[in-house]
Amino acid sequence: MKLSLVTAVCSLIASSFCSSDLNLTSPHTSQQVLRSDFKPPPVFRNVNLVRNTNLDKGYVRETINVVIENVDKESQSEYYLPFEYDVIAKVGGIEVRDKKNTEKGRFDVRMAAMSAVLRDDGTPTKSTQYYVIRFPEPLPFKAQLTLAISYHFLSSLTPLPANITQDGTQYLTYSFSAYVLSVYPTLKQKTKLKLPTTDVPEYTTTAGLKSDSDPEKQGTSFTYGPYETEDVPPGTAHPVSIRYEFTKPVLACSLVERDIEVSHWGGNLAIEERYWLRNDAATLSENFSRVKWATQSYYNGPTSALRELKVPLKPGSVDPYFTDDIGNVSTSRYRPNRLRDASLELKPRYPLFGGWKYSFRIGWNNRLGSFLRKLRTDNTYILNVPFLEGPKMQEGIQYEHVQVRIILPEGAENVRWELVGGTGLPTLQSEVSLHKTFMDTIGRTELRLIAMNLVDEAREASLVVVYDYPYLAAFRKPMTIFVGVFGVFVAAWAIARVDTSIGRK
Repeated sequence: MKLSLVTAVCSLIASSFCSSDLNLTSPHTSQQVLRSDFKPPPVFRNVNLVRNTNLDKGYVRETINVVIENVDKESQSEYYLPFEYDVIAKVGGIEVRDKKNTEKGRFDVRMAAMSAVLRDDGTPTKSTQYYVIRFPEPLPFKAQLTLAISYHFLSSLTPLPANITQDGTQYLTYSFSAYVLSVYPTLKQKTKLKLPTTDVPEYTTTAGLKSDSDPEKQGTSFTYGPYETEDVPPGTAHPVSIRYEFTKPVLACSLVERDIEVSHWGGNLAIEERYWLRNDAATLSENFSRVKWATQSYYNGPTSALRELKVPLKPGSVDPYFTDDIGNVSTSRYRPNRLRDASLELKPRYPLFGGWKYSFRIGWNNRLGSFLRKLRTDNTYILNVPFLEGPKMQEGIQYEHVQVRIILPEGAENVRWELVGGTGLPTLQSEVSLHKTFMDTIGRTELRLIAMNLVDEAREASLVVVYDYPYLAAFRKPMTIFVGVFGVFVAAWAIARVDTSIGRK
């Protein structure tokens, strides 16, 4: 890319889209492979560690603020963050920053895959897995750095009891360790839990870890610690669990497919999203009663069932639709707005109780000019669209698998992309291919992005796509239509000239 182009793109993005993290490079997170017997070098110690666990939503959000110190005589640039084998597949949205200097941006984070070791019976050993955090600058001997590490866990909350009545109160349990898992010695640590209500019938006490009562309760907050753990070996666990009231749906999507189609000739941005939704709340212990549900809905009482979905859309969104496997769903309401976010309210065909599933699709159109800019000096375009839209619910939504397709005009080339803003950004796999539609010649350029383990916090991120669209490529579609129509007239004229009579000449 030419220097002038890079400068123009960056300045335009900064002024038009207010972003500071744009880099138009590969994703932030890559993967490396470690030996099965690998042990991180003991080059750090955790001087003070505070873990904040948020349980307000249907998934777990954790933030670890830790002051680390280099105890090795050489400068170090890699910090290993361990996870148990059984939970590493549930981790998503990992993000690391300098707590005291957040304007430096996110640190590079790589998932370290461990090479498998088989037991005698052929099953793999369940070894600890790691994320590798790389510092922008090596940390000298005895220097300290405060890391802010945030991530979320999917499918980590369990209803207890597993079955409740239709109007019953739901309780969830969360199990964790009072000692934060680390490969480095930790001098002092504590864990703060933020709960949605004060109704907490059961929780583990940690007698012996502190001289006074533990945990400490204050409103909806529980605090385990602080613990003096200088003599506790790294990797030591102390299991605890907490059971709390959460009479809301626990929503999860096994798959979300999001298509964004760009039409230069039509000046339109068409968006369609397809959802495979389920409710992981407690299942019903009795048969579903429509009479009881109607009464419960009239009084708008708390329930673990999903009543409706609210989807905020960008200003100026038009032509919304809501369909499922049966066809059009009429129980929806759209509130348009040209100045602020519009609102699309969806009611499924049936209430979604624990263990129930529902697949549907929604779509709408926007004016392309609100999302697309063109550089004055080149045939280069900059598209800025939300990475993820869809429902915005108080109880939150977790997404196990997300596919985003940006379908660009036919002839678009040199496609670059980057995620901007937001928190809990995913690790993305990207692929550029061709998508053939009606009256195409070679096919439209398609950018496909695949992400795993997302939560609704990814809604705040923007997807910036930069691509080149040559001047002559814009005439590919009208020329194709012209040639097709002209061919039809020529074929009709040629057929009309054919003598189909069977008489003698």
